Amino acid sequence: MTVMHAVDRDQWAGADWPLGASVDPATGLTTVAVYAPAATRVVLERYAAALGHPAEESVGLARGADGVWRGRVAGLGHGALYAFRCWGRNWPYDPAWTPGSGVGFRSDIDPDGNRFNPNKVLFDPYAREVTHAPMDPALRDRGGDGGFWGTGGDDYHGRPRREADTGLWAPKGVVVVDDTGYGHRPRLPAHKAAVYEAHVKNLTMHPSSARLGELLDDMPGFEDVVDIPDALRGTFRAAGLMAPYLKGLGFTTLELLPVQQTDSDDVGDSQGGHNHWGYMTMAFFAPNRDYSADKSPGGPTREFKEMIRAFHDAGLEVYIDVVHNHTAEGGAWHGDPATTGYTSLGGFAAGEYYVMTAGHIPVDGATGTANQVDYSSGAACDLVIDSLTYWTDVMGVDGFRFDLAPVLGRTPLAWRPDDWADQRRFFPQHPLLEAIARLGEDKQVEVIAEAWDLWGYEVGNFPPGWAEWNGRYRDAVRRYAKGDGDVQTFSAMVNGDYHHFADQGGPQRSINFVTAHDGFTLMDLVSYNTKQNDQPYPFGPSDGGTDANDSWDSGGDPGLRRARWRNFWVLLFFSRGVPMVVSGDEYGRTQNGNNNPWALNTVGMWNNWAQTASHVPTRLPVDPRNPAAFAYHDVVGQTVAPEGTNPLFVFAAHVTRIRQRDPGLRQRNWGGLVFDSGDVTYLFRRPDLQDWPAPGDRAVSLAIDGSPVGGHTYLVMINMNDHRQEFRVPGTDGSWKRIIDTAPWAEHHFNCWAPAEATVIGEGTYVAGPWSVVVLQGERSHRAGDGPGFADTDRFHYAS
Repeated sequence: MTVMHAVDRDQWAGADWPLGASVDPATGLTTVAVYAPAATRVVLERYAAALGHPAEESVGLARGADGVWRGRVAGLGHGALYAFRCWGRNWPYDPAWTPGSGVGFRSDIDPDGNRFNPNKVLFDPYAREVTHAPMDPALRDRGGDGGFWGTGGDDYHGRPRREADTGLWAPKGVVVVDDTGYGHRPRLPAHKAAVYEAHVKNLTMHPSSARLGELLDDMPGFEDVVDIPDALRGTFRAAGLMAPYLKGLGFTTLELLPVQQTDSDDVGDSQGGHNHWGYMTMAFFAPNRDYSADKSPGGPTREFKEMIRAFHDAGLEVYIDVVHNHTAEGGAWHGDPATTGYTSLGGFAAGEYYVMTAGHIPVDGATGTANQVDYSSGAACDLVIDSLTYWTDVMGVDGFRFDLAPVLGRTPLAWRPDDWADQRRFFPQHPLLEAIARLGEDKQVEVIAEAWDLWGYEVGNFPPGWAEWNGRYRDAVRRYAKGDGDVQTFSAMVNGDYHHFADQGGPQRSINFVTAHDGFTLMDLVSYNTKQNDQPYPFGPSDGGTDANDSWDSGGDPGLRRARWRNFWVLLFFSRGVPMVVSGDEYGRTQNGNNNPWALNTVGMWNNWAQTASHVPTRLPVDPRNPAAFAYHDVVGQTVAPEGTNPLFVFAAHVTRIRQRDPGLRQRNWGGLVFDSGDVTYLFRRPDLQDWPAPGDRAVSLAIDGSPVGGHTYLVMINMNDHRQEFRVPGTDGSWKRIIDTAPWAEHHFNCWAPAEATVIGEGTYVAGPWSVVVLQGERSHRAGDGPGFADTDRFHYAS
């Protein structure tokens, strides 16, 4: 192996090489750069192995005027493992220091909150790959107890904890040189999107994925779906093989839970117990090695890009969930500011990257996760933009969803550290939020906020260019669909939430959802009154989870549950805005009522694809390898469908494809004041069509006129009463065809009909069953200014 050695040292201090490790293809030399402005010495180390071996060579770096330490070396090419050690004012360099000693120590914290400790080996925050996570079971298997990560003076095996050296244990950066292509971006307009949220591992880890193509072989539109090879289950490569499935289902976009390297003890299909969802990001440029079938150096990078290419080749896009509000490094151990366990950012510049109290204790108020990133810091803002740019330009990602995004709009250093009222303030014009919006516009990628955190609810308050998960939509639709009668809020949300999104570029900025990864599945939403998190493996136990679910168990009636499940699906895909569902909802997936399985990497949480092809999906074995071991709660029951057919799945695909085909249901503008005014009008009326809905009305008619844009006209009759409801059906120039009725009577027809096979409904009345939604499809044109039999109005109904 080539020995690492310095090259052109006299140029280092004045260089402007980018952060991270970059190999020059012409010379084979590697530049390294890391931001540590308060450090007094930074040393680069090369390692022969990730675990169990000390550094083989080291090179001291040079500090530039910008606070970046740089060097150029030979012998650090593709696949090389590297890391750093840092000294600072609290621990000045002493030539007598050796790994594991306290020589030079003055204090655990400097006056600015930095925690320099040369015994704590640090991986590069800009590393393109990382060898392993601190929680990796391989450390435990080698005798590691995790106590060595900490600083401070607590006793650790007879010595101060700060002196425990982590060189044998610490994650190392991996130098990556890779030119794998990610295909051609579809660049789909945002308003045409339909988003499918999924976890890389949960998507294909279940043994049933090995039969996916076989299971869907007879289902129209799924002819290209393939079986997932056993060796690939739960990986990026397997996710790429799911592109034909999403396309057949009618979705345009896969939104993945965090894919960046996370700190978790899950490995493959083993249940570790921590951070299965991945919201403890430790490396913002590195794909999660555990999600890659190819774990060789560069393998995760290559495999991720190949997954992206598979979706791009199918005309689909991929968004990723990014966690920039906090990191996996945690905060003060047991409340002691001197004791932290930093492995990267905090070891280089804790005072720059993290919000702290006046006593230098990391703050977690808005995140609840032991630390919070400080976006008063230019370095923290640069890290976000640099990471997004890398995942866009190099990895091929088409969009980003930002976890607890209000944190990115706060300015902690503008206020006294313990002034919590001001610390909570959110600024829509924060430079970072505006920079992200510009990046989205310039690179034609979507940027989406989870617009709330523990300090505030900011839905509708992000700057133009941002889309947002619309929690108001979720709450209003859930409540109305269980009979609360707040028709004004419900209609406002179905109409795209004009009040909150009119200044953000259009209704496509509202990401409409009823369920997501955190919370009940759609079938559980209609099957449980309260969360069921304290249950045994594989459906629990789980901590946390909200008690405010707006759920109803449908009186324990499986037929009503299925009808209400269909109601939600129809309302979501006929609402103005961008629909999003969570993976598995399309076939009635249940978590047995667990609404927060964030740490469960279990067969009960993986997508059981056998349920897509069963008329009794929740009576199937949870684990086909051990059928008697576990059981689903039979919340779906026995459906009225042929054996081997899941009517929920058939219905979901049918409704999703209606939106995919009809431009009137995919608009970037709100409607005008009257029908045929050149745009798509959503008009709400009482069932008799004579007036606006009144407060408390649990039944409402919605007319959608898509004819000006080449779409259809729809009459959506929504009855959330517990009794049958008569609706007026107006006359038209043509005729109405019943294409959807969610009531139990129609389940043997799959509750949906193609227009060519649909029953013609003439002018008069239609009686909708209790807790049902009926959709009639009309002709494509009406007389200008004349709705389909609705009473005249002088304004459009924008409920608020």
